[in-house]
Amino acid sequence: MMKLPLKINTKVQVFVFNEPRRLLHSASIVKAIPPFPHESYPQEVRSFKPPILSAFAFYSSDLDIQKWQILKHHWYAQNERKFGWTILSNSDGLLSEWKSYKQRQKEHEENVKKVVKRLAERNPSKDGLVCTARKPWIAVGMRNVDYKRARHFEVDLSAFRNILEIDQERMIAKCEPLVNMGQITRATVPLNLALAVVAELDDLTVGGLINGYGIEGSSHLYGLFSDTVVAYEIVLSGGRVVRATRENEYSDLFYAIPWSQGTLGLLVSAEIKLIPIKEYMKLTYKPVRGNIRDLGQAYIDSFAPPFGIDNDESTPDFVETMIYNANEGVCMTGKYASKEEAKTKGNKINSVGWWFKPWFYQHAQTALTKGEFVEYIPTREYYHRHTRCLYWEGKLILPFGDQWWFRYLLGWMMPPKVSLLKATQGEAIRNYYHEMHVIQDMLVPLYKVPDALEWVDREMEVYPLWLCPHRLFNLPWKTMVYPEPGFDEEMRQGDTAYAQMYTDVGVYYAPGPVLRGEVFDGADAVRRMENWLIENHGFQPQYAVSELNEKNFWRMFEAGLYEECRNKYGAVGTFMSVYYKCKKGRKTEKEVQEAEQAQVEVPYAEED
Repeated sequence: MMKLPLKINTKVQVFVFNEPRRLLHSASIVKAIPPFPHESYPQEVRSFKPPILSAFAFYSSDLDIQKWQILKHHWYAQNERKFGWTILSNSDGLLSEWKSYKQRQKEHEENVKKVVKRLAERNPSKDGLVCTARKPWIAVGMRNVDYKRARHFEVDLSAFRNILEIDQERMIAKCEPLVNMGQITRATVPLNLALAVVAELDDLTVGGLINGYGIEGSSHLYGLFSDTVVAYEIVLSGGRVVRATRENEYSDLFYAIPWSQGTLGLLVSAEIKLIPIKEYMKLTYKPVRGNIRDLGQAYIDSFAPPFGIDNDESTPDFVETMIYNANEGVCMTGKYASKEEAKTKGNKINSVGWWFKPWFYQHAQTALTKGEFVEYIPTREYYHRHTRCLYWEGKLILPFGDQWWFRYLLGWMMPPKVSLLKATQGEAIRNYYHEMHVIQDMLVPLYKVPDALEWVDREMEVYPLWLCPHRLFNLPWKTMVYPEPGFDEEMRQGDTAYAQMYTDVGVYYAPGPVLRGEVFDGADAVRRMENWLIENHGFQPQYAVSELNEKNFWRMFEAGLYEECRNKYGAVGTFMSVYYKCKKGRKTEKEVQEAEQAQVEVPYAEED
């Protein structure tokens, strides 16, 4: 009989940079992975159902021992090379903040010249299509970045990680694409300024939020992150550097950049709208109960003004709702508040950023037992409220991480870097993760939120769910994502003449069937979700794993303006197409050749 180990130990060196306390730490953790339920094991072992995640890896009962040993050795090989880089990259971000804006701008201009020079070195006949040199495991998104496994031509943008200017007169922050949200709030909040839309997780970057997708609790006022951008600095295929705005000669390019995944040109800086803020967020927690449709309507009523009415004094500055199960949720609305108001006698201040504090989603859940309450949270800590526990994914990554003893003794280690988690995943682990775990966002019209909640409950049974509203503006150009045709003629709650109200239904966790040990087909569930979105004029952010084929991709997204700009600005045959980048799976040699030799043609979007 084959001898199997009863326990597999993995030793991982962990580097954590924890916002907002600026702590840089190293710790060695030994995690005992429960044994696989192999048929030769005793019944009590085979019946054991391990959690989906260990401290730093996913594993499956379907993985054979040999494959697991390969994955284990892969960990040792990767840790020494990559984790040290993580700590250095974080330190570099802090060091850059000591440089003057003048020095940063000078370095920026020099780095742009290097990008132009690098593009000029490309030989189209043999070098492949252009993409950045950023390692796949660094990105926060969940896609495998399979296009980088095929022939490609890399351009290094790693130096573009500086805030170039905070212009308090124009109310503009000029940033390079690798500037993250933690950097920006460190620079702006002390000035009582902030980006109009600040994505919650510290590590999310300007470039990713523009080329991909970005949202926050203020998006019901300002739209998505890309809607707050005033100008883009883009290096086009021929090395020409242009500044695109809403009004200048590159206005078509300006509107085509969002959601394009960097396939029209290389973004090297962006000018982003700033707004005035106050020191605290006055946050109201309101518990709601009922059936799943009741919860959806309670969320809508928590912030949306009556039909066709624009913002008024009663409209909150921030909105989010968390649905904890099919019958309970908590609606949260926030208003900026001054230091004087927050410190008025009788008001409660809660600094949620301290490492020992309860995780935010669990703190909000207490409203279900103690009823509606109000508290004041320091503004920057409110912005990054979901960072420490990665919404609620932290519970899967480290099941005991929310316990009081861990928070007080080791809470400063949270969260583990997303890039660290991805760096230690082998392909088998990654594929298992895609099958048994869901990280998806469903962008749906506000009035269809109850329908979306019913669908998720029936098809995936994932809880908690995150609800965050955003405006989808009626723009001069029909962009890749756009409102429902005729929405302005039949306005519903939350809509205005110039924007339709949408909602991000965030689905992040292990599905109920998986937690119960039942059969669950993750790929098929995502495929059904995508079909539901297409039928309901919804959208799927492409940071996530997608099962869309090319036909359905262009049924979900609008191709017109994007393809016009691909042709006009020379991206075809130089930069990968957006579907090529988002498509799941390794690229075949035939696919690579077809993409490299592509001629301009608009994708079809025929109906079934």
